[in-house]
Amino acid sequence: MGMGWCIALIAAGGILTFAVDWHMQGINVTLVGLILMAAGVLGLCAYVSIFKRRRVQPPPPAAPVVEEDHRFVR
Repeated sequence: MGMGWCIALIAAGGILTFAVDWHMQGINVTLVGLILMAAGVLGLCAYVSIFKRRRVQPPPPAAPVVEEDHRFVR
């Protein structure tokens, strides 16, 4: 589920919870809206954590150790 779908779930849940005033027999529209919002928030958190993990770059390889050439001058 992408970020767009998560935001769409949150928006649809918010509309069902706060903006709809009709009632259906056997279905609590407010509860369905809250469930959709919770699913959207959980999906968004999962997506962001995976996206953050993908963006973490491994550390660059260590620079080779340069040893000085010890020459003895007589």
